[in-house]
Amino acid sequence: MTGLVTWARLKSPWLFHFNSASCNNCDIELVDAITPRFDVERFGILVEGSPRHADILVVTGFVNRQAAPRLRRIYEQMSNPKIVIALGSCATSGGIFANSYNAAGPVDRVIPVDVYIPGCPPRPQAIIDGVVKALMKLQSLGGGKK
Repeated sequence: MTGLVTWARLKSPWLFHFNSASCNNCDIELVDAITPRFDVERFGILVEGSPRHADILVVTGFVNRQAAPRLRRIYEQMSNPKIVIALGSCATSGGIFANSYNAAGPVDRVIPVDVYIPGCPPRPQAIIDGVVKALMKLQSLGGGKK
């Protein structure tokens, strides 16, 4: 049964987006990546409103002390195997907020990250490429076939 579940997750990955104190540029580019111009829905990629139903967690922005417990709780609510994408310079390294007084750190200091997509903001093509790399990681974790 797990082979069928892995196959279904690879053919229709659902993303949950978590914005942790970002400037919204990465959020706009993520929304742009799911518009008809790039048409990622033909690959089954869908933004889901619940972390319990999502396959991939996309985190934008720098994680501050207020958002860190929420991010951990959302990560724990996701089903296994969990894939996390850090989207943008702030999520990957801290960006301009790295030395801030309320810093909990970049995403990988709070939860484990599988795919990093750098850029300020990253282009939709880079986001789609990052999701494809996340699917390859999901395939290796789940043991599914192409």
